[in-house]
Amino acid sequence: MGSCDASPGQAAAPGAGGSAPVLALEVNGRAVSVSVSREATLLHVLRNDLGLNGPKYGCGLGQCGACTVHVDGVAARACVIPAHGVAGRCITTLEGLGSRHGFHPVQQAFERAQAAQCGYCLNGMVMQAAALLAREARPSPARIRAELSGNLCRCGTHIEILRAVEDAAARLASA
Repeated sequence: MGSCDASPGQAAAPGAGGSAPVLALEVNGRAVSVSVSREATLLHVLRNDLGLNGPKYGCGLGQCGACTVHVDGVAARACVIPAHGVAGRCITTLEGLGSRHGFHPVQQAFERAQAAQCGYCLNGMVMQAAALLAREARPSPARIRAELSGNLCRCGTHIEILRAVEDAAARLASA
């Protein structure tokens, strides 16, 4: 990857005429630069400026998990992260987790388990599970439940979601 191998960059100073500062970061393996206000959240930039709709706006407080992305490989709540606070960092959204040629193993497991109903929580559940499995190859069911406990699902697909994460863990461990 490009800029993620280097030290974090800084946002540029405002341009002439008081325009918004330029934010440079890497999103889904691609270097991007956007002009955004200092008050903008990472979620706002991803959805409104970059057209990435995997992360959802849920609570706006970082408590429901719908906006979860990876920042340098760590699950983070994009609705409460100032966009300029992640200048030069690597951001991965649901769209960048897999590829055009194939889903990430967690995405595959969610599909196999039919672990989505309305789909609103799906982004957060998948991103949180992928971050867990990147850190811990064979988490226990209790560990999976604890990891996903901050992601809210109102449709009641918790059993399918837990099965999907266990399936992904087993498949990743045997690969």
